[in-house]
Amino acid sequence: MSHPVSAAQLAELEALMRERQREILRQMDTHQEGQGRAEHARELLLNDSDDAAQHDAERDIDLAITDRETGELAALQQALQRLAAGHYGRCADCSANIPFARLKLTPQAQRCVACEARHEGPGTPRASL
Repeated sequence: MSHPVSAAQLAELEALMRERQREILRQMDTHQEGQGRAEHARELLLNDSDDAAQHDAERDIDLAITDRETGELAALQQALQRLAAGHYGRCADCSANIPFARLKLTPQAQRCVACEARHEGPGTPRASL
């Protein structure tokens, strides 16, 4: 089976993923003020606030952002591991080549659009490209 993308495209995608990792780490560092997730959560709990409901909502949003960033970092790392192993760019479900345009948009994509749509199930937004 031929590789889904050229060597130059793979290099471009790897550079995109590594830059995105750096960007997320910078955002997390700024967002958490250099603290780990648990330390940051503890600090948020200890913050003095007259409006407990608003404070709880802000803490929940803050933790959700951290969780999303952590999840994206993990997905990017897995994609880089697939790239190193020579499995990058193939659908995890059907082994079809994932188009370069989709990989450029979502470099950590594990599935082709058709399989991603089946994986997400009815009622969820559909993958593109």
